[in-house]
Amino acid sequence: MNLNNIFLITDADGTLLTDDKRILGKDKAAIRELTESGGLFTIATGRGVSLAKTVADELNLKIPAVIFNGAAVYDFKRNCFLWQSTLPAKARNYIKLLMERFPLLGIEILRGDKVYVVRTNELEEEHIRLGCDEPIRCGFEDVPHDNWIKTLLVGNPHEIDRAIAFCDECDFTGIHLVRSAPIFYEMLPSGINKGTGFKKLLEIMEVDNRYVVAAGDFMNDLEMLQAADLGVAVANAEEVVKKEADLMVCDNNSGAMREIIQYLKKA
Repeated sequence: MNLNNIFLITDADGTLLTDDKRILGKDKAAIRELTESGGLFTIATGRGVSLAKTVADELNLKIPAVIFNGAAVYDFKRNCFLWQSTLPAKARNYIKLLMERFPLLGIEILRGDKVYVVRTNELEEEHIRLGCDEPIRCGFEDVPHDNWIKTLLVGNPHEIDRAIAFCDECDFTGIHLVRSAPIFYEMLPSGINKGTGFKKLLEIMEVDNRYVVAAGDFMNDLEMLQAADLGVAVANAEEVVKKEADLMVCDNNSGAMREIIQYLKKA
Protein backbone atom coordinates (compact mmCIF):
# COMPACT_ATOMS: atom_id res chain seq x y z
CA MET A 1 0.00 0.00 0.00
CA ASN A 2 1.29 3.47 -0.83
CA LEU A 3 1.90 5.51 2.30
CA ASN A 4 0.77 8.69 0.52
CA ASN A 5 -2.81 7.40 0.68
CA ILE A 6 -2.77 6.78 4.46
CA PHE A 7 -4.37 8.84 7.21
CA LEU A 8 -3.16 7.45 10.56
CA ILE A 9 -4.73 8.74 13.76
CA THR A 10 -3.71 7.35 17.13
CA ASP A 11 -4.59 7.60 20.78
CA ALA A 12 -1.77 9.09 22.84
CA ASP A 13 -1.57 7.61 26.36
CA GLY A 14 -1.27 3.83 26.30
CA THR A 15 -0.85 3.65 22.51
CA LEU A 16 1.58 6.18 21.07
CA LEU A 17 3.17 6.98 24.43
CA THR A 18 5.07 4.48 26.54
CA ASP A 19 4.08 3.85 30.14
CA ASP A 20 6.52 6.57 31.21
CA LYS A 21 5.02 9.01 28.70
CA ARG A 22 7.77 8.93 26.05
CA ILE A 23 7.58 8.61 22.27
CA LEU A 24 10.09 6.03 21.12
CA GLY A 25 12.68 7.05 18.56
CA LYS A 26 11.67 4.21 16.24
CA ASP A 27 8.07 5.39 16.33
CA LYS A 28 9.10 8.96 15.54
CA ALA A 29 11.16 7.72 12.61
CA ALA A 30 8.25 5.67 11.25
CA ILE A 31 5.84 8.60 11.60
CA ARG A 32 8.35 10.83 9.81
CA GLU A 33 8.61 8.28 6.98
CA LEU A 34 4.82 8.25 6.68
CA THR A 35 4.44 12.02 6.53
CA GLU A 36 7.45 12.57 4.24
CA SER A 37 5.86 10.05 1.87
CA GLY A 38 2.69 12.16 1.74
CA GLY A 39 0.69 10.34 4.42
CA LEU A 40 -1.21 12.15 7.15
CA PHE A 41 -0.69 11.64 10.87
CA THR A 42 -2.30 13.07 13.99
CA ILE A 43 -3.51 12.18 17.48
CA ALA A 44 -6.90 11.72 19.13
CA THR A 45 -6.56 12.12 22.86
CA GLY A 46 -8.54 12.73 26.01
CA ARG A 47 -6.00 15.39 26.94
CA GLY A 48 -6.90 19.06 26.83
CA VAL A 49 -4.90 21.77 25.07
CA SER A 50 -1.99 22.01 27.53
CA LEU A 51 -1.38 18.28 27.94
CA ALA A 52 -1.92 17.50 24.25
CA LYS A 53 0.45 20.30 23.23
CA THR A 54 3.42 18.47 24.75
CA VAL A 55 2.77 15.56 22.36
CA ALA A 56 1.90 17.75 19.36
CA ASP A 57 5.06 19.82 19.76
CA GLU A 58 7.33 16.80 20.12
CA LEU A 59 5.94 15.33 16.90
CA ASN A 60 5.68 18.71 15.16
CA LEU A 61 2.14 17.84 14.10
CA LYS A 62 1.34 19.34 10.73
CA ILE A 63 -2.42 18.81 10.85
CA PRO A 64 -5.05 19.43 13.57
CA ALA A 65 -5.68 16.95 16.37
CA VAL A 66 -8.74 15.59 18.12
CA ILE A 67 -8.64 16.47 21.82
CA PHE A 68 -10.96 16.27 24.85
CA ASN A 69 -11.90 12.70 23.83
CA GLY A 70 -13.59 13.97 20.68
CA ALA A 71 -15.19 17.17 22.00
CA ALA A 72 -12.84 19.44 20.03
CA VAL A 73 -10.58 19.71 17.02
CA TYR A 74 -7.53 21.88 17.66
CA ASP A 75 -4.84 23.28 15.37
CA PHE A 76 -1.58 23.39 17.33
CA LYS A 77 0.20 25.21 14.50
CA ARG A 78 -2.17 28.17 14.76
CA ASN A 79 -3.06 27.62 18.43
CA CYS A 80 -6.80 27.74 17.85
CA PHE A 81 -9.93 25.64 18.05
CA LEU A 82 -11.42 24.64 14.70
CA TRP A 83 -14.48 23.11 16.33
CA GLN A 84 -15.72 22.29 19.83
CA SER A 85 -18.77 20.95 21.61
CA THR A 86 -19.76 22.00 25.14
CA LEU A 87 -21.61 20.49 28.07
CA PRO A 88 -25.17 21.58 28.89
CA ALA A 89 -25.68 23.94 31.83
CA LYS A 90 -27.14 21.14 33.96
CA ALA A 91 -23.74 19.40 33.95
CA ARG A 92 -22.81 21.80 36.79
CA ASN A 93 -25.41 20.16 38.98
CA TYR A 94 -24.16 16.69 38.10
CA ILE A 95 -20.58 17.57 39.03
CA LYS A 96 -21.69 19.25 42.24
CA LEU A 97 -23.53 16.07 43.22
CA LEU A 98 -20.49 13.91 42.43
CA MET A 99 -18.26 16.21 44.47
CA GLU A 100 -20.54 15.81 47.48
CA ARG A 101 -20.90 12.06 47.06
CA PHE A 102 -17.21 11.26 46.37
CA PRO A 103 -14.96 13.58 48.40
CA LEU A 104 -11.79 11.62 47.54
CA LEU A 105 -12.00 12.25 43.80
CA GLY A 106 -9.87 14.89 42.14
CA ILE A 107 -11.95 17.03 39.79
CA GLU A 108 -10.94 19.28 36.95
CA ILE A 109 -13.12 21.28 34.59
CA LEU A 110 -11.81 21.97 31.10
CA ARG A 111 -13.02 25.14 29.43
CA GLY A 112 -11.36 26.29 26.22
CA ASP A 113 -7.61 26.14 26.77
CA LYS A 114 -7.98 26.56 30.54
CA VAL A 115 -7.99 23.81 33.17
CA TYR A 116 -9.75 24.55 36.46
CA VAL A 117 -8.78 22.22 39.31
CA VAL A 118 -11.55 22.43 41.88
CA ARG A 119 -10.36 19.52 43.99
CA THR A 120 -7.10 17.62 43.89
CA ASN A 121 -5.48 14.43 45.12
CA GLU A 122 -2.17 12.68 44.50
CA LEU A 123 -3.24 11.19 41.17
CA GLU A 124 -4.56 14.53 39.96
CA GLU A 125 -1.26 16.20 40.84
CA GLU A 126 0.63 13.58 38.80
CA HIS A 127 -1.72 14.24 35.89
CA ILE A 128 -1.22 18.01 36.12
CA ARG A 129 2.56 17.64 35.91
CA LEU A 130 2.26 16.20 32.38
CA GLY A 131 1.10 19.55 31.00
CA CYS A 132 3.02 22.59 29.85
CA ASP A 133 0.78 25.15 31.60
CA GLU A 134 -0.25 25.53 35.21
CA PRO A 135 -3.96 24.94 35.87
CA ILE A 136 -6.22 27.42 37.62
CA ARG A 137 -6.80 26.22 41.17
CA CYS A 138 -10.06 27.54 42.52
CA GLY A 139 -13.33 26.70 44.20
CA PHE A 140 -16.15 25.11 42.24
CA GLU A 141 -18.27 28.26 42.34
CA ASP A 142 -15.38 30.30 40.93
CA VAL A 143 -15.37 28.44 37.59
CA PRO A 144 -17.17 30.45 34.87
CA HIS A 145 -20.53 28.84 34.20
CA ASP A 146 -20.38 28.65 30.41
CA ASN A 147 -18.48 26.75 27.73
CA TRP A 148 -17.42 23.69 29.70
CA ILE A 149 -16.01 21.19 27.20
CA LYS A 150 -15.55 18.32 29.62
CA THR A 151 -14.97 17.44 33.25
CA LEU A 152 -12.51 14.87 34.53
CA LEU A 153 -12.84 12.79 37.69
CA VAL A 154 -9.56 11.36 38.97
CA GLY A 155 -9.17 8.66 41.62
CA ASN A 156 -7.96 5.17 42.37
CA PRO A 157 -9.66 2.44 40.31
CA HIS A 158 -11.91 1.36 43.19
CA GLU A 159 -13.18 4.89 43.73
CA ILE A 160 -13.78 5.31 39.99
CA ASP A 161 -15.71 2.01 39.99
CA ARG A 162 -17.93 3.42 42.75
CA ALA A 163 -18.49 6.65 40.85
CA ILE A 164 -19.45 4.75 37.69
CA ALA A 165 -21.93 2.58 39.59
CA PHE A 166 -23.48 5.70 41.12
CA CYS A 167 -23.76 7.49 37.76
CA ASP A 168 -25.36 4.41 36.20
CA GLU A 169 -28.22 4.79 38.70
CA CYS A 170 -28.66 8.52 38.12
CA ASP A 171 -30.76 10.22 35.46
CA PHE A 172 -27.94 12.25 33.93
CA THR A 173 -29.34 13.44 30.60
CA GLY A 174 -27.59 15.47 27.93
CA ILE A 175 -24.12 14.10 28.68
CA HIS A 176 -21.88 11.16 27.81
CA LEU A 177 -19.81 9.46 30.53
CA VAL A 178 -16.76 7.41 29.61
CA ARG A 179 -13.91 5.77 31.47
CA SER A 180 -10.72 6.77 29.66
CA ALA A 181 -8.22 5.02 31.97
CA PRO A 182 -8.41 2.97 35.19
CA ILE A 183 -8.10 6.23 37.17
CA PHE A 184 -10.09 8.60 34.89
CA TYR A 185 -13.84 9.04 34.41
CA GLU A 186 -14.97 11.78 32.04
CA MET A 187 -18.14 13.77 31.41
CA LEU A 188 -18.56 14.85 27.79
CA PRO A 189 -21.41 16.39 25.80
CA SER A 190 -24.04 13.90 24.66
CA GLY A 191 -23.13 12.07 21.45
CA ILE A 192 -19.46 13.00 21.69
CA ASN A 193 -16.61 10.48 21.47
CA LYS A 194 -13.35 10.11 19.59
CA GLY A 195 -15.25 8.69 16.62
CA THR A 196 -17.42 11.78 16.23
CA GLY A 197 -14.42 14.06 16.79
CA PHE A 198 -12.44 12.16 14.18
CA LYS A 199 -15.27 12.46 11.65
CA LYS A 200 -15.44 16.20 12.34
CA LEU A 201 -11.68 16.44 11.68
CA LEU A 202 -12.07 14.63 8.34
CA GLU A 203 -14.91 16.98 7.44
CA ILE A 204 -12.89 20.09 8.33
CA MET A 205 -9.91 18.87 6.31
CA GLU A 206 -12.19 17.73 3.46
CA VAL A 207 -10.58 14.30 3.50
CA ASP A 208 -12.65 11.70 1.69
CA ASN A 209 -10.19 9.66 -0.35
CA ARG A 210 -7.66 8.41 2.19
CA TYR A 211 -7.33 4.97 3.73
CA VAL A 212 -8.02 5.73 7.38
CA VAL A 213 -6.19 3.84 10.13
CA ALA A 214 -6.99 4.38 13.82
CA ALA A 215 -5.09 2.94 16.79
CA GLY A 216 -6.02 2.74 20.46
CA ASP A 217 -6.04 0.79 23.69
CA PHE A 218 -8.99 1.74 25.89
CA MET A 219 -12.78 1.94 25.90
CA ASN A 220 -12.76 5.58 24.84
CA ASP A 221 -11.03 4.56 21.58
CA LEU A 222 -13.70 2.09 20.45
CA GLU A 223 -15.82 4.40 18.30
CA MET A 224 -12.75 5.75 16.53
CA LEU A 225 -11.50 2.26 15.68
CA GLN A 226 -14.97 1.32 14.44
CA ALA A 227 -15.12 4.40 12.19
CA ALA A 228 -11.76 3.71 10.52
CA ASP A 229 -11.03 1.57 7.49
CA LEU A 230 -8.54 -0.30 9.67
CA GLY A 231 -8.91 -0.34 13.45
CA VAL A 232 -5.73 -1.29 15.31
CA ALA A 233 -5.36 -2.38 18.94
CA VAL A 234 -2.05 -2.45 20.78
CA ALA A 235 -1.21 -5.60 22.73
CA ASN A 236 -1.83 -3.85 26.06
CA ALA A 237 -5.36 -2.86 25.01
CA GLU A 238 -8.52 -3.79 26.88
CA GLU A 239 -9.98 -7.10 25.69
CA VAL A 240 -13.11 -5.43 24.29
CA VAL A 241 -10.90 -3.16 22.16
CA LYS A 242 -8.90 -6.13 20.87
CA LYS A 243 -12.13 -7.89 19.88
CA GLU A 244 -13.31 -4.88 17.87
CA ALA A 245 -9.97 -4.28 16.15
CA ASP A 246 -9.06 -5.49 12.66
CA LEU A 247 -5.38 -5.74 13.55
CA MET A 248 -3.37 -6.18 16.74
CA VAL A 249 0.23 -4.99 17.07
CA CYS A 250 2.86 -4.90 19.83
CA ASP A 251 2.32 -3.02 23.08
CA ASN A 252 2.84 0.70 23.58
CA ASN A 253 6.36 0.18 24.98
CA SER A 254 7.64 -1.72 21.94
CA GLY A 255 7.10 0.48 18.87
CA ALA A 256 3.43 0.18 17.91
CA MET A 257 3.51 3.04 15.39
CA ARG A 258 6.47 1.50 13.60
CA GLU A 259 4.75 -1.88 13.43
CA ILE A 260 1.54 -0.34 12.05
CA ILE A 261 3.39 1.59 9.37
CA GLN A 262 5.51 -1.43 8.41
CA TYR A 263 2.29 -3.46 8.08
CA LEU A 264 0.75 -0.80 5.82
CA LYS A 265 3.84 -0.72 3.59
CA LYS A 266 3.52 -4.46 3.00
CA ALA A 267 -0.30 -4.54 2.60
